Amino acid sequence: MSNFSTLKPKKVLFIATRQIGDVLVTTPLISKARELWPNAQFHFLGYKGKLDMLKGNPDIAEIIETSDRPGFSEYLSLFNKLFQRYDLAFVTQPSDRAYIYGLVAAFHRVGVLGGHPQGKLANKSHQQNAWKKLISMHNVDVDYFSQHVITEKLRLLEVFFRNPAELFSKPIDVTPPIGQALTPIIASQLTQPYVVIHPGPLTAYKRWPLAHWQYLIADLVRRGYQVVLSASPAKQDLQLNHDILSLLTPEICEKVIDTAGKLSIPQAGSLLRGAALYIGVDTSITHLAAACNTPTITLFGATPPTNFGPWPNGFIGKQPYQLRARSQTVGNITILQGPGECVPCRKAGCLDRADGNSECLDLLEPAQVIEAIEKLLISK
Repeated sequence: MSNFSTLKPKKVLFIATRQIGDVLVTTPLISKARELWPNAQFHFLGYKGKLDMLKGNPDIAEIIETSDRPGFSEYLSLFNKLFQRYDLAFVTQPSDRAYIYGLVAAFHRVGVLGGHPQGKLANKSHQQNAWKKLISMHNVDVDYFSQHVITEKLRLLEVFFRNPAELFSKPIDVTPPIGQALTPIIASQLTQPYVVIHPGPLTAYKRWPLAHWQYLIADLVRRGYQVVLSASPAKQDLQLNHDILSLLTPEICEKVIDTAGKLSIPQAGSLLRGAALYIGVDTSITHLAAACNTPTITLFGATPPTNFGPWPNGFIGKQPYQLRARSQTVGNITILQGPGECVPCRKAGCLDRADGNSECLDLLEPAQVIEAIEKLLISK
């Protein structure tokens, strides 16, 4: 660990150049940094279209957007805007580009380091990380199996604490974006109680089979719940919801609202806050549901819940979850995993391909989800 630093930055830049879920999981770090430096000005750099999770965040004074593949002129403009403007940069992603932004922007940096700690790739990772260590006051290594991503981000502050254990001695919360009113058409269709279902992950290997969703939705409707299907505007997500709806009987369909592509992230937050329950796969909206304190059931396959399970708000400590458990509940979050000694493998499914499938999710039966629903609803 690096030596304790007494740095009192006046301007701080947080860098998260990835997906919307990666932006949301930086919010506990931002909140804790605000406790340390109550008068500092905080800015945030991320990709265009990925920063809605910060909408209305009280700690962020300015949001700076960049393309995920900027051209030369955009790079030049961004570098001019950032150059030596900050006292400290938090590089929350291990990419080379994120570190270069941090180097350009700030006099001091702390950052996350990726790589392979063992095996043939370890030496290559060491070489790739050498310059990043050289330009950083403090680094935290990624551990995809043992270290939760919230813990990873919070540990970037270790160097500013005489006793780093203090970071995890109080309740830790993820801050969702402020809510935004639903469109009148969707709001008028809602009846209480309703369950939000988000079946579409970013990649196919995190999907649960269509027939399983069909069975689960029919069961929820029979229990007296309205079902609200959620999805991003992405073509594959719209199609997935369409395919699920096509399997339902007309009677069941009457109790299902499809909001696919119709909600902004702040609107999705409003929808989730009013839900009796949320059920989804390993995706950013699942993290948003947890951040909104909605009772959440999430279906995990290849991804280790110890690394990227939705954080249970108010949890004290570094690790809420076990690596492998068919069912585990912490606070109002339940994580379900399918069978298999290989679970979780952290590969892109069984074929290690983004467009493949995961047998562990195929074998995670609706009955297991229904059992978790009954337990959650009884405990409410």
